[in-house]
Amino acid sequence: MAAIQVVRSEWTKIRSVASTVWTLSLAVVVTIALGMLISALTKHEFDNMSAKDRLSFDPTYISFAGMSLGQLAMIVFGVLVVSNEYSTGMIRTSLAAVPQRGTFLAGKIGVATGLALVVSMATSFVAFFLGQAMLGSHRAALGDPHVLRAIIGGGLYMTLIAVFSMGVAAMLRSPMLSLGILMPFFFLISNILGNVSATKKIGRFLPDQAGSKIMQVVPRIDDDTPYGPWGGLGIMVLWVAAALLGGYVLLRRRDA
Repeated sequence: MAAIQVVRSEWTKIRSVASTVWTLSLAVVVTIALGMLISALTKHEFDNMSAKDRLSFDPTYISFAGMSLGQLAMIVFGVLVVSNEYSTGMIRTSLAAVPQRGTFLAGKIGVATGLALVVSMATSFVAFFLGQAMLGSHRAALGDPHVLRAIIGGGLYMTLIAVFSMGVAAMLRSPMLSLGILMPFFFLISNILGNVSATKKIGRFLPDQAGSKIMQVVPRIDDDTPYGPWGGLGIMVLWVAAALLGGYVLLRRRDA
């Protein structure tokens, strides 16, 4: 019964904080709108593509181009869900009401993850259908091999980005510090490591690079990645699990 009350309490917190609702809304709009734009531009430039680019042309993955910015909003959502109470001082009241810290953290992350999953799955499907509409004759169909896996994978990817951010925020507690680490990590460090030949083999095991493999339907030319779509998602899940474990351990050890 206590667990149900914790879930209800966390749902009320998320629903009543305008910033978390707006960040999820922004993730939806940015992912879909940018995906449609990139898909439309790709259709326009398709005839100018080289033969090599056409061989690795992946219409499904192109419709998810907006996730590169949409995940930014998911990161902010994940951080705010956990760290808002620390920044306002409400964490003391929450832990006084739910002294079992494992139950408290599980309820908070469980509710936020469920919400992120629903929003992310809906976003992934809408981004696919609208993106394919923009591609016209170059589009993929839902029934094509591996397309449904990629769409579901897109929803899982965005959800895991949010949950990973929750784990980091649980460890760091400060929203500014959490965002100050997560933003450069995903948008600077990951890109550098993934595009420099000396570090490329390391970069491919970072959570975003490994997890995004699940959204690919057509393999890239000369792709020597040592794991497949589900293997990449599995690597991302390990990163998320490590972040959540770190958050739980530090929550138990530290004072509010």
